[in-house]
Amino acid sequence: MDPRVLTWVICLLLRWTAAQKSLEVLNCCEGDVLFLVDSSGSVSSYEHARMLAFLSELLLPFSLGQEQVRVGLLQVGTKPRLEFGFDTFKRQSGLQGALKSIRPLRGDTNTVEALKMAKDVLRKRAGRGGGSGLPRVLVWMTDGVKPGDVVGPMAELREEGVAVLVVSTGHGNYQVLRQVVSPPTDSHLHFVDIDDMSIITDELRDALIEILRAERIQVRDISTDSATLQWRPVLSGLSGYYEIRVGQVPSGGGSGGGPGTSPSIGGSQYQRVTQPAGSNSVRLRDLKPETTYVATLTSKSNEQDFNSLSVTFTTKPEVLSPAVVTVSESGQTSVRVSWGPLQPDTVTSYLIEYSALPGGKLQTVRVDPRQNSTLLRGLQADTTYLVTVSARHASGKEKAMSVKMCTQEVTPALADLQLTTVGSDSVQVDWKASAQGLRGYWLTWEGQQSSVPGRHSSLYLPPDSRSTRLTHLPPSSRVCVSPIYQSARGDGLCCTAQFPSGEPSRLMARINECGLRLSIIVILSYRFLIRQHVSLYLLL
Repeated sequence: MDPRVLTWVICLLLRWTAAQKSLEVLNCCEGDVLFLVDSSGSVSSYEHARMLAFLSELLLPFSLGQEQVRVGLLQVGTKPRLEFGFDTFKRQSGLQGALKSIRPLRGDTNTVEALKMAKDVLRKRAGRGGGSGLPRVLVWMTDGVKPGDVVGPMAELREEGVAVLVVSTGHGNYQVLRQVVSPPTDSHLHFVDIDDMSIITDELRDALIEILRAERIQVRDISTDSATLQWRPVLSGLSGYYEIRVGQVPSGGGSGGGPGTSPSIGGSQYQRVTQPAGSNSVRLRDLKPETTYVATLTSKSNEQDFNSLSVTFTTKPEVLSPAVVTVSESGQTSVRVSWGPLQPDTVTSYLIEYSALPGGKLQTVRVDPRQNSTLLRGLQADTTYLVTVSARHASGKEKAMSVKMCTQEVTPALADLQLTTVGSDSVQVDWKASAQGLRGYWLTWEGQQSSVPGRHSSLYLPPDSRSTRLTHLPPSSRVCVSPIYQSARGDGLCCTAQFPSGEPSRLMARINECGLRLSIIVILSYRFLIRQHVSLYLLL
Protein backbone atom coordinates (compact mmCIF):
# COMPACT_ATOMS: atom_id res chain seq x y z
CA MET A 1 0.00 0.00 0.00
CA ASP A 2 1.17 3.50 -0.82
CA PRO A 3 2.65 5.08 2.35
CA ARG A 4 0.72 8.28 1.68
CA VAL A 5 -2.57 6.38 1.55
CA LEU A 6 -1.70 4.55 4.76
CA THR A 7 -0.91 7.84 6.48
CA TRP A 8 -4.23 9.30 5.29
CA VAL A 9 -6.17 6.28 6.61
CA ILE A 10 -4.43 6.50 9.99
CA CYS A 11 -5.28 10.21 10.22
CA LEU A 12 -8.92 9.48 9.45
CA LEU A 13 -9.05 6.80 12.13
CA LEU A 14 -7.48 9.09 14.70
CA ARG A 15 -9.96 11.86 13.87
CA TRP A 16 -12.88 9.42 14.08
CA THR A 17 -11.66 8.14 17.44
CA ALA A 18 -11.27 11.69 18.74
CA ALA A 19 -14.76 12.57 17.49
CA GLN A 20 -16.26 9.52 19.20
CA LYS A 21 -14.42 10.43 22.40
CA SER A 22 -15.79 13.97 22.20
CA LEU A 23 -19.35 12.74 21.68
CA GLU A 24 -19.09 10.64 24.84
CA VAL A 25 -18.49 13.80 26.89
CA LEU A 26 -21.40 15.80 25.46
CA ASN A 27 -24.26 16.34 27.89
CA CYS A 28 -22.46 14.35 30.60
CA CYS A 29 -21.85 16.97 33.23
CA GLU A 30 -23.07 19.96 35.18
CA GLY A 31 -21.09 22.41 37.27
CA ASP A 32 -18.69 25.35 37.25
CA VAL A 33 -15.03 25.22 36.21
CA LEU A 34 -12.81 28.28 36.79
CA PHE A 35 -9.37 28.25 35.18
CA LEU A 36 -6.64 30.21 36.92
CA VAL A 37 -4.04 30.77 34.18
CA ASP A 38 -0.57 32.17 34.91
CA SER A 39 0.21 34.90 32.36
CA SER A 40 2.84 36.79 34.36
CA GLY A 41 6.28 37.77 33.11
CA SER A 42 7.72 34.34 33.93
CA VAL A 43 5.51 32.78 31.23
CA SER A 44 6.56 33.43 27.63
CA SER A 45 4.09 34.28 24.89
CA TYR A 46 4.69 30.87 23.35
CA GLU A 47 3.98 29.08 26.65
CA HIS A 48 0.87 31.21 27.17
CA ALA A 49 -0.42 30.31 23.71
CA ARG A 50 0.26 26.60 24.33
CA MET A 51 -1.73 26.76 27.60
CA LEU A 52 -4.73 28.31 25.86
CA ALA A 53 -4.52 25.79 23.03
CA PHE A 54 -4.50 23.03 25.62
CA LEU A 55 -7.64 24.51 27.24
CA SER A 56 -9.31 24.69 23.83
CA GLU A 57 -8.76 20.99 23.23
CA LEU A 58 -9.67 20.07 26.81
CA LEU A 59 -13.03 21.89 26.80
CA LEU A 60 -14.14 21.27 23.22
CA PRO A 61 -16.32 18.18 23.90
CA PHE A 62 -18.29 19.67 26.81
CA SER A 63 -21.81 21.03 26.43
CA LEU A 64 -21.92 24.57 27.79
CA GLY A 65 -24.59 26.70 29.41
CA GLN A 66 -27.29 26.43 32.03
CA GLU A 67 -27.66 22.91 33.42
CA GLN A 68 -24.45 22.02 31.60
CA VAL A 69 -20.83 23.01 32.19
CA ARG A 70 -20.09 26.70 32.84
CA VAL A 71 -16.55 27.92 32.28
CA GLY A 72 -14.73 30.98 33.57
CA LEU A 73 -11.12 32.12 33.10
CA LEU A 74 -9.06 34.36 35.36
CA GLN A 75 -5.53 35.41 34.40
CA VAL A 76 -2.73 35.88 36.95
CA GLY A 77 -0.49 38.95 36.64
CA THR A 78 0.36 42.00 38.67
CA LYS A 79 -3.31 42.91 38.50
CA PRO A 80 -5.29 39.68 37.97
CA ARG A 81 -8.18 39.93 35.53
CA LEU A 82 -11.35 37.93 34.97
CA GLU A 83 -11.42 37.39 31.21
CA PHE A 84 -14.93 35.88 31.21
CA GLY A 85 -17.35 34.56 33.81
CA PHE A 86 -19.57 31.51 34.08
CA ASP A 87 -22.54 32.97 32.23
CA THR A 88 -20.59 34.37 29.30
CA PHE A 89 -20.59 31.44 26.88
CA LYS A 90 -23.38 28.98 26.08
CA ARG A 91 -21.87 27.74 22.82
CA GLN A 92 -18.50 26.22 22.03
CA SER A 93 -17.99 28.60 19.13
CA GLY A 94 -17.95 31.63 21.43
CA LEU A 95 -15.65 29.96 23.95
CA GLN A 96 -13.18 28.78 21.32
CA GLY A 97 -13.02 32.24 19.77
CA ALA A 98 -12.40 33.84 23.18
CA LEU A 99 -9.54 31.45 24.00
CA LYS A 100 -7.79 32.44 20.76
CA SER A 101 -8.05 36.16 21.47
CA ILE A 102 -6.77 36.29 25.07
CA ARG A 103 -3.47 38.10 25.56
CA PRO A 104 -1.05 37.63 28.51
CA LEU A 105 -1.00 40.21 31.33
CA ARG A 106 2.72 40.09 32.20
CA GLY A 107 4.12 41.56 35.42
CA ASP A 108 4.39 39.78 38.77
CA THR A 109 2.83 36.41 39.65
CA ASN A 110 0.22 37.78 42.04
CA THR A 111 -1.49 34.45 42.69
CA VAL A 112 -2.70 35.39 46.17
CA GLU A 113 -4.72 38.33 44.83
CA ALA A 114 -6.00 36.16 41.98
CA LEU A 115 -7.21 33.59 44.49
CA LYS A 116 -9.19 36.28 46.32
CA MET A 117 -10.95 37.11 43.07
CA ALA A 118 -11.46 33.41 42.35
CA LYS A 119 -13.13 32.95 45.74
CA ASP A 120 -15.53 35.81 45.04
CA VAL A 121 -16.46 34.40 41.64
CA LEU A 122 -17.04 30.89 42.96
CA ARG A 123 -18.95 32.09 46.02
CA LYS A 124 -21.29 34.29 43.97
CA ARG A 125 -22.10 31.36 41.76
CA ALA A 126 -22.71 29.06 44.74
CA GLY A 127 -25.00 31.64 46.34
CA ARG A 128 -27.35 31.74 43.36
CA GLY A 129 -30.34 29.46 43.15
CA GLY A 130 -29.21 27.87 39.89
CA GLY A 131 -25.71 27.02 41.09
CA SER A 132 -26.43 25.97 44.65
CA GLY A 133 -25.20 22.48 45.38
CA LEU A 134 -23.51 22.04 42.01
CA PRO A 135 -19.88 20.93 41.75
CA ARG A 136 -17.28 23.73 41.60
CA VAL A 137 -13.76 23.22 40.28
CA LEU A 138 -10.66 25.44 40.22
CA VAL A 139 -7.98 24.41 37.71
CA TRP A 140 -4.71 26.26 38.36
CA MET A 141 -2.31 26.37 35.40
CA THR A 142 1.14 27.59 36.43
CA ASP A 143 4.80 27.37 35.52
CA GLY A 144 5.56 26.65 39.17
CA VAL A 145 7.75 29.75 39.59
CA LYS A 146 7.16 31.75 42.78
CA PRO A 147 3.61 30.57 43.44
CA GLY A 148 3.36 32.71 46.59
CA ASP A 149 1.56 31.92 49.84
CA VAL A 150 -1.23 29.88 48.30
CA VAL A 151 -1.59 26.99 50.77
CA GLY A 152 -3.95 28.86 53.12
CA PRO A 153 -6.28 30.33 50.44
CA MET A 154 -6.44 27.00 48.60
CA ALA A 155 -7.32 25.22 51.85
CA GLU A 156 -10.21 27.67 52.37
CA LEU A 157 -11.53 26.88 48.89
CA ARG A 158 -11.38 23.16 49.53
CA GLU A 159 -13.22 23.62 52.85
CA GLU A 160 -15.97 25.41 50.92
CA GLY A 161 -16.37 22.38 48.65
CA VAL A 162 -14.27 23.56 45.69
CA ALA A 163 -12.21 20.82 44.01
CA VAL A 164 -8.69 22.10 43.25
CA LEU A 165 -6.69 20.69 40.32
CA VAL A 166 -3.20 21.84 39.27
CA VAL A 167 -1.29 21.66 35.98
CA SER A 168 2.34 22.77 36.24
CA THR A 169 4.59 23.24 33.21
CA GLY A 170 7.61 23.48 35.50
CA HIS A 171 9.08 20.99 37.91
CA GLY A 172 9.58 23.11 41.02
CA ASN A 173 7.65 23.61 44.25
CA TYR A 174 6.26 20.07 44.21
CA GLN A 175 5.53 20.02 47.95
CA VAL A 176 3.54 23.28 47.77
CA LEU A 177 1.48 22.16 44.78
CA ARG A 178 0.90 18.77 46.34
CA GLN A 179 -0.59 20.44 49.44
CA VAL A 180 -3.09 22.57 47.54
CA VAL A 181 -4.76 19.95 45.30
CA SER A 182 -7.82 17.96 46.30
CA PRO A 183 -7.37 14.21 46.58
CA PRO A 184 -6.64 12.02 44.73
CA THR A 185 -3.29 13.63 43.95
CA ASP A 186 -2.34 11.27 41.12
CA SER A 187 -5.24 12.46 38.95
CA HIS A 188 -5.49 16.06 40.18
CA LEU A 189 -1.82 17.12 40.04
CA HIS A 190 0.05 17.05 36.70
CA PHE A 191 3.62 18.05 35.85
CA VAL A 192 4.16 18.26 32.11
CA ASP A 193 6.46 20.02 29.64
CA ILE A 194 4.82 22.85 27.75
CA ASP A 195 5.21 21.06 24.41
CA ASP A 196 3.73 17.80 25.74
CA MET A 197 0.55 19.12 27.35
CA SER A 198 -1.68 17.16 24.98
CA ILE A 199 -0.62 13.90 26.62
CA ILE A 200 -2.57 14.79 29.79
CA THR A 201 -5.69 16.05 27.97
CA ASP A 202 -7.72 12.86 28.35
CA GLU A 203 -6.60 12.25 31.91
CA LEU A 204 -7.45 15.76 33.09
CA ARG A 205 -10.77 15.69 31.21
CA ASP A 206 -11.65 12.38 32.87
CA ALA A 207 -10.88 13.95 36.25
CA LEU A 208 -13.24 16.85 35.46
CA ILE A 209 -15.96 14.47 34.28
CA GLU A 210 -15.64 12.44 37.46
CA ILE A 211 -16.29 15.60 39.51
CA LEU A 212 -18.95 17.15 37.27
CA ARG A 213 -20.82 14.04 36.16
CA ALA A 214 -24.58 14.58 36.39
CA GLU A 215 -27.40 12.07 36.51
CA ARG A 216 -28.95 13.14 33.23
CA ILE A 217 -31.39 10.29 32.81
CA GLN A 218 -33.13 8.12 35.35
CA VAL A 219 -36.04 5.72 35.71
CA ARG A 220 -38.65 6.09 38.43
CA ASP A 221 -41.96 4.55 39.49
CA ILE A 222 -41.13 1.14 38.07
CA SER A 223 -44.01 -1.33 38.14
CA THR A 224 -44.61 -4.75 36.60
CA ASP A 225 -45.58 -3.32 33.19
CA SER A 226 -44.55 0.35 33.13
CA ALA A 227 -41.91 2.87 34.20
CA THR A 228 -41.32 6.63 34.04
CA LEU A 229 -38.25 7.88 32.17
CA GLN A 230 -37.02 11.32 33.26
CA TRP A 231 -34.26 13.49 31.86
CA ARG A 232 -32.84 16.98 32.01
CA PRO A 233 -34.61 19.16 29.41
CA VAL A 234 -31.48 20.03 27.43
CA LEU A 235 -33.60 21.11 24.44
CA SER A 236 -35.48 23.71 26.44
CA GLY A 237 -35.45 26.89 24.37
CA LEU A 238 -34.20 25.05 21.30
CA SER A 239 -35.98 23.56 18.33
CA GLY A 240 -36.03 19.80 18.11
CA TYR A 241 -37.46 16.76 19.86
CA TYR A 242 -36.49 13.75 21.97
CA GLU A 243 -36.43 10.23 20.60
CA ILE A 244 -36.75 7.39 23.12
CA ARG A 245 -36.09 3.75 22.25
CA VAL A 246 -36.86 1.03 24.76
CA GLY A 247 -36.04 -2.63 24.28
CA GLN A 248 -35.25 -5.75 26.23
CA VAL A 249 -31.64 -6.50 27.07
CA PRO A 250 -30.87 -9.78 25.28
CA SER A 251 -29.66 -12.51 27.60
CA GLY A 252 -27.28 -14.02 25.06
CA GLY A 253 -26.28 -10.89 23.17
CA GLY A 254 -26.85 -10.41 19.47
CA SER A 255 -26.01 -8.28 16.51
CA GLY A 256 -27.68 -4.96 16.04
CA GLY A 257 -29.33 -3.39 13.06
CA GLY A 258 -32.18 -4.34 10.80
CA PRO A 259 -35.71 -2.98 10.47
CA GLY A 260 -37.41 -2.46 13.80
CA THR A 261 -34.27 -3.14 15.80
CA SER A 262 -31.81 -0.94 17.61
CA PRO A 263 -28.07 -1.60 17.78
CA SER A 264 -28.02 -0.10 21.29
CA ILE A 265 -30.21 -2.91 22.58
CA GLY A 266 -28.54 -5.74 20.77
CA GLY A 267 -31.01 -6.13 17.95
CA SER A 268 -34.07 -6.88 20.09
CA GLN A 269 -37.49 -5.44 19.35
CA TYR A 270 -37.94 -1.94 20.71
CA GLN A 271 -40.54 0.73 21.32
CA ARG A 272 -39.96 4.15 19.77
CA VAL A 273 -41.44 7.22 21.40
CA THR A 274 -40.94 10.90 20.55
CA GLN A 275 -41.47 13.82 22.90
CA PRO A 276 -41.41 17.60 22.24
CA ALA A 277 -38.39 19.73 23.15
CA GLY A 278 -40.06 21.17 26.26
CA SER A 279 -40.78 17.81 27.88
CA ASN A 280 -38.65 16.03 30.48
CA SER A 281 -40.42 12.70 31.08
CA VAL A 282 -42.47 9.96 29.48
CA ARG A 283 -44.36 6.96 30.83
CA LEU A 284 -43.18 3.73 29.22
CA ARG A 285 -46.00 1.18 29.02
CA ASP A 286 -46.74 -2.37 27.87
CA LEU A 287 -43.57 -3.74 29.44
CA LYS A 288 -43.13 -7.32 30.60
CA PRO A 289 -42.84 -8.21 34.30
CA GLU A 290 -39.43 -9.02 35.75
CA THR A 291 -37.63 -8.06 32.54
CA THR A 292 -34.49 -5.96 32.07
CA TYR A 293 -34.78 -3.10 29.58
CA VAL A 294 -32.44 -0.47 28.21
CA ALA A 295 -33.88 2.97 27.38
CA THR A 296 -31.93 5.23 25.03
CA LEU A 297 -32.69 8.96 24.84
CA THR A 298 -31.49 10.95 21.84
CA SER A 299 -31.88 14.73 21.77
CA LYS A 300 -32.47 15.82 18.17
CA SER A 301 -31.65 19.43 17.33
CA ASN A 302 -30.13 21.30 14.40
CA GLU A 303 -28.78 24.00 16.72
CA GLN A 304 -26.57 21.90 19.01
CA ASP A 305 -25.18 18.38 19.20
CA PHE A 306 -26.01 16.07 22.09
CA ASN A 307 -24.89 12.54 22.74
CA SER A 308 -27.39 9.75 23.35
CA LEU A 309 -28.02 8.73 26.95
CA SER A 310 -28.90 5.21 28.05
CA VAL A 311 -30.17 3.68 31.27
CA THR A 312 -30.92 0.10 32.21
CA PHE A 313 -33.77 -0.94 34.50
CA THR A 314 -35.71 -4.06 35.47
CA THR A 315 -39.46 -4.19 35.86
CA LYS A 316 -40.91 -5.63 39.04
CA PRO A 317 -42.06 -9.23 39.18
CA GLU A 318 -45.74 -9.79 38.69
CA VAL A 319 -47.54 -9.97 42.02
CA LEU A 320 -50.36 -12.48 41.81
CA SER A 321 -52.92 -12.65 44.57
CA PRO A 322 -52.75 -14.17 47.09
CA ALA A 323 -49.31 -12.87 48.04
CA VAL A 324 -50.08 -12.93 51.76
CA VAL A 325 -52.58 -14.89 53.89
CA THR A 326 -53.29 -14.03 57.54
CA VAL A 327 -55.62 -15.31 60.27
CA SER A 328 -57.40 -13.27 62.94
CA GLU A 329 -60.42 -13.28 65.25
CA SER A 330 -59.55 -16.80 66.37
CA GLY A 331 -62.26 -18.32 68.53
CA GLN A 332 -63.21 -21.79 69.74
CA THR A 333 -65.32 -22.60 66.66
CA SER A 334 -64.42 -19.89 64.11
CA VAL A 335 -61.41 -18.12 62.56
CA ARG A 336 -61.24 -15.25 60.05
CA VAL A 337 -58.93 -15.77 57.05
CA SER A 338 -57.72 -12.74 55.03
CA TRP A 339 -55.54 -12.44 51.91
CA GLY A 340 -54.11 -9.85 49.56
CA PRO A 341 -53.53 -7.92 47.46
CA LEU A 342 -57.10 -7.49 46.29
CA GLN A 343 -57.12 -7.78 42.48
CA PRO A 344 -60.77 -7.78 41.33
CA ASP A 345 -59.78 -6.86 37.76
CA THR A 346 -57.61 -9.93 37.25
CA VAL A 347 -59.03 -12.54 39.67
CA THR A 348 -62.20 -14.40 38.72
CA SER A 349 -62.72 -16.20 42.03
CA TYR A 350 -61.11 -17.34 45.28
CA LEU A 351 -61.37 -20.85 46.69
CA ILE A 352 -60.69 -21.48 50.38
CA GLU A 353 -59.94 -25.08 51.38
CA TYR A 354 -59.41 -26.15 54.99
CA SER A 355 -59.17 -29.33 57.03
CA ALA A 356 -58.18 -30.34 60.55
CA LEU A 357 -54.70 -31.78 61.02
CA PRO A 358 -53.94 -34.54 60.72
CA GLY A 359 -56.30 -36.20 58.25
CA GLY A 360 -59.44 -34.13 58.77
CA LYS A 361 -62.25 -33.85 56.26
CA LEU A 362 -61.58 -31.29 53.51
CA GLN A 363 -64.07 -28.41 53.38
CA THR A 364 -64.29 -25.65 50.78
CA VAL A 365 -65.68 -22.13 50.48
CA ARG A 366 -65.83 -20.12 47.23
CA VAL A 367 -65.49 -16.34 47.60
CA ASP A 368 -66.25 -13.38 45.33
CA PRO A 369 -63.10 -11.76 43.76
CA ARG A 370 -63.99 -8.42 45.36
CA GLN A 371 -63.72 -9.99 48.83
CA ASN A 372 -60.41 -10.38 50.67
CA SER A 373 -61.54 -12.20 53.83
CA THR A 374 -64.05 -14.75 55.11
CA LEU A 375 -65.05 -16.17 58.50
CA LEU A 376 -64.75 -19.95 58.73
CA ARG A 377 -67.36 -21.36 61.13
CA GLY A 378 -68.23 -24.71 62.66
CA LEU A 379 -64.64 -25.57 63.55
CA GLN A 380 -63.44 -27.86 66.30
CA ALA A 381 -62.08 -26.23 69.42
CA ASP A 382 -58.39 -26.52 70.27
CA THR A 383 -57.56 -27.86 66.80
CA THR A 384 -54.92 -27.03 64.20
CA TYR A 385 -56.17 -26.53 60.65
CA LEU A 386 -54.43 -26.21 57.30
CA VAL A 387 -56.12 -23.55 55.17
CA THR A 388 -55.30 -22.88 51.51
CA VAL A 389 -56.42 -19.79 49.57
CA SER A 390 -56.39 -20.28 45.79
CA ALA A 391 -56.99 -17.58 43.18
CA ARG A 392 -57.97 -18.20 39.59
CA HIS A 393 -56.85 -15.32 37.35
CA ALA A 394 -58.44 -14.21 34.11
CA SER A 395 -55.17 -14.95 32.33
CA GLY A 396 -55.59 -18.62 33.20
CA LYS A 397 -52.92 -18.56 35.87
CA GLU A 398 -53.59 -19.96 39.33
CA LYS A 399 -51.84 -19.19 42.56
CA ALA A 400 -52.32 -20.70 46.00
CA MET A 401 -50.93 -20.03 49.45
CA SER A 402 -51.38 -22.12 52.61
CA VAL A 403 -51.11 -21.30 56.31
CA LYS A 404 -51.84 -23.12 59.54
CA MET A 405 -54.42 -21.78 61.97
CA CYS A 406 -55.49 -22.86 65.45
CA THR A 407 -58.84 -22.57 67.17
CA GLN A 408 -58.93 -21.72 70.84
CA GLU A 409 -59.49 -24.45 73.42
CA VAL A 410 -62.62 -24.66 75.55
CA THR A 411 -61.96 -23.23 79.00
CA PRO A 412 -64.94 -24.09 81.28
CA ALA A 413 -65.47 -21.86 84.27
CA LEU A 414 -65.25 -23.11 87.84
CA ALA A 415 -68.52 -24.93 88.67
CA ASP A 416 -68.76 -24.28 92.44
CA LEU A 417 -66.82 -22.75 95.32
CA GLN A 418 -67.49 -23.11 99.05
CA LEU A 419 -65.66 -21.74 102.07
CA THR A 420 -65.97 -23.28 105.57
CA THR A 421 -64.41 -21.31 108.39
CA VAL A 422 -62.29 -23.35 110.77
CA GLY A 423 -61.34 -21.53 113.92
CA SER A 424 -60.77 -17.81 113.98
CA ASP A 425 -58.28 -17.46 111.10
CA SER A 426 -58.50 -20.56 108.89
CA VAL A 427 -60.81 -21.61 106.09
CA GLN A 428 -61.47 -24.84 104.22
CA VAL A 429 -61.76 -24.17 100.45
CA ASP A 430 -63.75 -26.66 98.31
CA TRP A 431 -64.58 -26.38 94.62
CA LYS A 432 -65.92 -28.27 91.62
CA ALA A 433 -64.66 -27.98 88.01
CA SER A 434 -64.57 -29.83 84.71
CA ALA A 435 -61.53 -32.08 84.52
CA GLN A 436 -61.17 -31.93 80.70
CA GLY A 437 -58.01 -30.09 79.62
CA LEU A 438 -57.16 -28.86 83.11
CA ARG A 439 -53.57 -27.96 83.88
CA GLY A 440 -54.19 -26.91 87.48
CA TYR A 441 -55.79 -24.26 89.70
CA TRP A 442 -54.73 -20.80 90.73
CA LEU A 443 -55.74 -19.57 94.20
CA THR A 444 -55.44 -15.99 95.34
CA TRP A 445 -56.56 -14.35 98.55
CA GLU A 446 -56.51 -10.84 99.91
CA GLY A 447 -57.20 -9.43 103.35
CA GLN A 448 -59.44 -6.37 103.00
CA GLN A 449 -58.43 -5.16 106.49
CA SER A 450 -54.76 -6.03 106.01
CA SER A 451 -52.03 -3.62 107.02
CA VAL A 452 -50.92 -3.66 103.37
CA PRO A 453 -54.07 -2.91 101.32
CA GLY A 454 -54.26 -4.57 97.91
CA ARG A 455 -51.60 -7.15 98.72
CA HIS A 456 -52.36 -10.59 97.26
CA SER A 457 -51.10 -14.03 98.11
CA SER A 458 -51.25 -16.82 95.52
CA LEU A 459 -50.93 -20.58 95.31
CA TYR A 460 -50.80 -23.06 92.42
CA LEU A 461 -52.46 -26.47 92.89
CA PRO A 462 -52.29 -29.52 90.57
CA PRO A 463 -55.29 -30.47 88.37
CA ASP A 464 -56.45 -33.35 90.66
CA SER A 465 -56.93 -30.99 93.61
CA ARG A 466 -60.49 -30.26 94.80
CA SER A 467 -59.85 -28.61 98.16
CA THR A 468 -57.24 -26.94 100.33
CA ARG A 469 -57.02 -25.23 103.70
CA LEU A 470 -55.78 -21.66 104.14
CA THR A 471 -54.56 -20.54 107.54
CA HIS A 472 -53.61 -17.28 109.23
CA LEU A 473 -56.08 -15.29 107.17
CA PRO A 474 -57.01 -11.75 108.21
CA PRO A 475 -60.69 -10.92 108.75
CA SER A 476 -62.86 -10.58 105.61
CA SER A 477 -60.33 -12.31 103.37
CA ARG A 478 -61.49 -12.69 99.78
CA VAL A 479 -60.53 -16.04 98.26
CA CYS A 480 -60.60 -16.71 94.48
CA VAL A 481 -60.07 -19.97 92.59
CA SER A 482 -59.53 -20.11 88.79
CA PRO A 483 -59.02 -23.16 86.55
CA ILE A 484 -55.89 -23.12 84.37
CA TYR A 485 -55.86 -24.57 80.84
CA GLN A 486 -53.15 -24.91 78.23
CA SER A 487 -53.74 -21.58 76.49
CA ALA A 488 -55.66 -19.50 79.00
CA ARG A 489 -57.15 -19.23 82.48
CA GLY A 490 -60.83 -20.03 82.82
CA ASP A 491 -63.40 -17.94 84.68
CA GLY A 492 -63.11 -18.44 88.43
CA LEU A 493 -65.23 -17.79 91.52
CA CYS A 494 -64.53 -15.64 94.58
CA CYS A 495 -65.86 -15.80 98.16
CA THR A 496 -65.27 -13.68 101.25
CA ALA A 497 -64.58 -15.53 104.50
CA GLN A 498 -66.48 -14.14 107.53
CA PHE A 499 -65.05 -15.21 110.89
CA PRO A 500 -67.48 -15.12 113.91
CA SER A 501 -66.58 -13.01 116.91
CA GLY A 502 -67.51 -15.73 119.47
CA GLU A 503 -67.49 -19.56 119.53
CA PRO A 504 -68.28 -20.58 115.97
CA SER A 505 -71.35 -22.66 115.45
CA ARG A 506 -71.71 -25.12 112.57
CA LEU A 507 -74.45 -22.99 111.05
CA MET A 508 -72.42 -19.79 111.14
CA ALA A 509 -69.45 -21.55 109.61
CA ARG A 510 -71.49 -22.31 106.53
CA ILE A 511 -72.73 -18.74 106.06
CA ASN A 512 -70.12 -17.02 103.86
CA GLU A 513 -70.42 -14.57 100.98
CA CYS A 514 -69.60 -16.71 97.93
CA GLY A 515 -70.75 -14.55 95.10
CA LEU A 516 -74.40 -14.11 94.14
CA ARG A 517 -75.21 -17.82 94.43
CA LEU A 518 -74.01 -18.08 98.07
CA SER A 519 -75.68 -14.78 98.97
CA ILE A 520 -79.06 -16.28 97.94
CA ILE A 521 -78.31 -19.36 100.08
CA VAL A 522 -77.66 -17.10 103.08
CA ILE A 523 -80.94 -15.21 102.58
CA LEU A 524 -82.94 -18.43 102.28
CA SER A 525 -81.27 -19.77 105.45
CA TYR A 526 -82.26 -16.71 107.44
CA ARG A 527 -85.87 -16.94 106.14
CA PHE A 528 -86.01 -20.56 107.34
CA LEU A 529 -84.85 -19.55 110.82
CA ILE A 530 -87.48 -16.81 111.03
CA ARG A 531 -90.28 -19.21 110.04
CA GLN A 532 -89.14 -21.71 112.71
CA HIS A 533 -89.07 -18.96 115.35
CA VAL A 534 -92.64 -17.81 114.54
CA SER A 535 -94.01 -21.37 114.61
CA LEU A 536 -92.49 -22.00 118.05
CA TYR A 537 -94.04 -18.75 119.39
CA LEU A 538 -97.52 -19.72 118.17
CA LEU A 539 -97.28 -23.17 119.85
CA LEU A 540 -96.44 -21.52 123.13
